[in-house]
Formats: sequence, structure tokens, C-alpha cells
Amino acid sequence: MKVETIDLNFLGTERVIASFLLVGEGSAAIVEAGPTTCLEHLQSGLKANGVSPEDVNRVLLTHIHLDHAGASGHLAELLPNATFYVHELGYPHLADPSKLVKSATRIYGERMEELWGETRPVPEERLVILGDGEEVEVAGGRLVAHDTPGHAYHHLAYLEPDSGSLFAGDVAGIRLPGQSYVRPPTPPPEIDVEAWVRSIEKIRKISPRTLHPTHFGGYDDVERHLSELEQRLQDWLLFVEGRSNEGASREEISEELRIKGDAEMLAEGAAPEESEHYDLAGNYEMLTAGILRYVERQRG
Repeated sequence: MKVETIDLNFLGTERVIASFLLVGEGSAAIVEAGPTTCLEHLQSGLKANGVSPEDVNRVLLTHIHLDHAGASGHLAELLPNATFYVHELGYPHLADPSKLVKSATRIYGERMEELWGETRPVPEERLVILGDGEEVEVAGGRLVAHDTPGHAYHHLAYLEPDSGSLFAGDVAGIRLPGQSYVRPPTPPPEIDVEAWVRSIEKIRKISPRTLHPTHFGGYDDVERHLSELEQRLQDWLLFVEGRSNEGASREEISEELRIKGDAEMLAEGAAPEESEHYDLAGNYEMLTAGILRYVERQRG
């Protein structure tokens, strides 16, 4: 089985959102549908790899956020033989995305169309629920689903056991090509830091040889990457919680987290403009809002 990374060229920017194309034995599978705004780039990526729409018989989604699964309904129309695989908690929102769209509109407002485009339902007869440890035959090989909550309750990561590749969605963080810096994607509404830390430990036990985060690419320094993500996730939680306890506003905390996070990024050798690229996958305003929501839930 061959793995190709398709750059979805999100908002005209390279290497921010990926779909992963798996090809072998006369069939193909896709991990991550991406947003509808990137559909043409996904189609171009299939064509560039000699894959016809009829060849794709599996589409596996790590979770149903619009940057990962927004194009699923359109893809169901374009890929006549494809079955769509998703976590049981994500299933209802692919069959009827109206609540998902309503929730996202509260966050993104007038930018919904520009960012994500139209969201359509996936016919229920083409949806399959995957549970923890379940396997799917893909492109002459197989993928094993692993329940990995933290970024979202409905998050799966997919291991290809032969190569040790883990298609990690958002649970392994945001890391852009050429960088070592890992940014935790913590947007509302479902961030659960405790569950996330458990998922990171689970990934360690799975022991992948390569991490493939949707934002973006493939990395083989797995333990260093996971340790940095775990440490920063917990550090940012303590920082946001502390400033909240001191009475700082969301806007103040967001700006302070931006300064802190960018300083951490620069300390790892990144250029200042990389922050804008990371923002396209998860900006500080969103990250702060998600952590604050988690803090408020913990206060109960």
C-alpha cells in the first residue's frame, strides 16, 4: 500500500490541511475529506495519482469538524463506490449536519462560507460506525481504528500496522512541515485535557513509527513530538486557568497566550511568519475559548 499526502491548499495556503490517499491492489482509500472549499484540490490530488473516483471505496474520517469532514456529503456524490467510516458519536452529524453547521456558525459567523463552504448529508446507507480496535480493509492493507478523545469526544486515529503510520487527525496536534514546534488545537466546544493526555499515552502504547497529523504531513520523531504536545497542552491549561482566576478577560488571555505561544515557536527555530500558517489550523482566539470552556466545566 502506498501513502500519498494530498495538499488541500486551504484558503490558497499550502501545507495546512491534508488528505491522505492510500493506494494498492486496484483500489484506493482516503483519510480525511477536508472542507468543501478544498474539494477541487482533493479531486486534483486523486487525478495526479492516477486514481479515478470509482477507485475510491473507503473514506475514513478522524472526526467530523468541518476542516476534516465538511466535504463528506459532496464526496459521497462524487465517489460512487465509497463507504464512509466515522466514530459513533460523529455518525448522526454526517447523516444530518444541521446541528454541526449551527454550532460552527456560532463560532465562525459570517466566515462559514469562505472557510468551509456548503455541508451536505452523507446517505446513511453509506455510513459505517467504527469502534476502538476495529479494522477496515483498505487498498490491499488494513487500518485499525483507535478511540482517541481529547480534541473531540468523537475522535479516531487510524494505524496502518505494517508501516506503523498513524493518521492522527488532531489528537497529535498541529505541526507544519520543516518545523519541530507542536501547537495544541484546543477550539470549543469539546476539549477535554484529561482525556487528551490519556489518548497521548495510548498512542505511545500503540507505538507508531510515523505520525501523520492532518495539519500537516508526516513525522518520525514520535516520542519527542508527543512529549512536547503533552507538556504544552498542560502548560497552556495552567496558564489560561491562572489568568482566568486572576480576572483577566478572554481577549487579554488570548493575546497573552499568543505572545507566549509564538515565543515558544520562535525558540524552536521557526520564522515569525510561521505563526500565521499555524493560525490557519488553529488560532489563539479559538484555542483560548476552548481551554476556557474546559476550565469552566471543571469548575462545575
